[in-house]
Amino acid sequence: MKTFKGGARISAYMLQGILPLLFAFLWMSTVTAEDMKPPMIGGMSRTEALRLGERMYREGKLPSGKPMEAVVKGDIPVMGTSFTCASCHLRAGLGSKEGGVITPPTDGGNLFRPLKTLHKYYEVPSAPPVRPAYTDESLAYALRTGIDPSGRRFNDAMPRYLLEDSDMAILIFYLKSLSSDFSPGVTDATIRFATVVTDDVSPEDRDAMLVPLEKYFAYKNNQAKFYETKTGRRSARMAESMLQSREVAYKRLSLARWLLKGPPETWRSQLEEYYRREPVFALLGGISKGEWQPIHKFSEDNHIPSILPITDFPVISETDWYTLYFSRGLFQEGEGAARYLNGIADALKAKAIIQIVRDSREGRALSTGFQETWQGLGHKAAETVMLKDGKTLTRKFLQRVLDKEKPAALVIWDGPGAIPALERINDAGNKPEVVFVSSGYLGKSIWNMREEARDLTYITYPFRLPKDEAQYAGIVQSFMGINNVQGDALITLKQVYSAVQVLSQALMAMNGNYYRDHLLDVIGMSMSTGGMGLWEPEEIYPLYERFSFGPGQRYASKGCYIVQLTQGANPELVKKSDWVTH
Repeated sequence: MKTFKGGARISAYMLQGILPLLFAFLWMSTVTAEDMKPPMIGGMSRTEALRLGERMYREGKLPSGKPMEAVVKGDIPVMGTSFTCASCHLRAGLGSKEGGVITPPTDGGNLFRPLKTLHKYYEVPSAPPVRPAYTDESLAYALRTGIDPSGRRFNDAMPRYLLEDSDMAILIFYLKSLSSDFSPGVTDATIRFATVVTDDVSPEDRDAMLVPLEKYFAYKNNQAKFYETKTGRRSARMAESMLQSREVAYKRLSLARWLLKGPPETWRSQLEEYYRREPVFALLGGISKGEWQPIHKFSEDNHIPSILPITDFPVISETDWYTLYFSRGLFQEGEGAARYLNGIADALKAKAIIQIVRDSREGRALSTGFQETWQGLGHKAAETVMLKDGKTLTRKFLQRVLDKEKPAALVIWDGPGAIPALERINDAGNKPEVVFVSSGYLGKSIWNMREEARDLTYITYPFRLPKDEAQYAGIVQSFMGINNVQGDALITLKQVYSAVQVLSQALMAMNGNYYRDHLLDVIGMSMSTGGMGLWEPEEIYPLYERFSFGPGQRYASKGCYIVQLTQGANPELVKKSDWVTH
């Protein structure tokens, strides 16, 4: 022990504590503010580099905004916007297999460690050989020359990118971050989901969606509990051999109810509060009678997958990513009518096409789908007559329209209130050759249409025909454990069945890689022709004649039938078209 002036004493132990602090202080006194800044990537901040690297990977655009340049098959120049990284390696960067062609992962976790073998799911004779871990330098070399660290040459279809050093640094920095941490809502034991219900939904419709959905979650969690037993572990090993993934068998799933109240402009803040309290991995199902747009935007902004909500008013977008819909809803029925009319346009001899449109959410969705498609097929816009709120489509009003326009085809986007005027159209002067209506807007009232109107009236019908659909009722009710369901509740039950089928198959295909973008990637791969081949979508999904997602697609059913009612007291629907697709 040493003694200092004033009698203060300091031990060797105290010196051991003080000296490091002193040296740290002296070092910091020499460090400038510039030294304390985060390192730059390609001359940009880390945040900006991540944003621009993402754009390079997903869109094939350089930080400057110009397309990336590359060559394929030795010397053929291509633009990166046509050959994006994500188009083959997928959005999450975990690779793909399609038609026997394997695209290996490009996420940082896989690139920067030795590749001993691809996951057993990808093991096929054409699987690439092992390679050592990439470094920044060897990865840049591979991207430019198409030669990996083992000396293996990539397939000629893989672009060789012509990138400056700064742009290459940004892309590599992004790849290191890609799928680096599991998405929110996932723990070692549980994957959390939520389902959204708006307060414009009746208790009956709400329960028709919630009860089977919650029943499925209870079943899945009981199964996970069983797999923890000795007998269950043996079953899990069998499941692994058949279904590719045992890991998900042990996971429990939780489902939160997110109930939205009040006008749609208040929904966003309610959603944000639910999410703040308990982040979820994805939204599943859900139901609303109004626009789904606020929920869609919430999912898009927060990068939260939303799997098959029940709505007639999905967001129509070719670029948005995070919501998967059953179809385009009423918009799609309008599309179907326009495509059918286009097929018989020559017979109409260029006579007028008139829309009578109820000024309602339903009427506008149908009209927009019809008008956009009709014009997209090269026709001039159809004349539109709007029916304001409180104005009934009367026989007198209809006759005035017919006398003025003398249309060859009349498209009526109105609800059940239009049926009386429609039924008398055969008696009208200047009657059209064909009339189109929507089954989605008219609902059950189409079955009550009088016989004299049936030969003239064509109906858009977005489902499999009832006589062909009957076989699915028993399958769905047996699987969901709910019997004696009828009418609209049965349609909802079938939609819930489809949602849980899509989810359960996707979770197995994820092989424990719980990234949100990967969830959407595997749905796109698994449910497309020539994809993973885990199941045949058209064999197991009810309601829709075609039900599939290809990579990047966001609407599972892409068409509808044009049908008519037969004559007689017990009419049936008969097809007047093939499945009309967009």
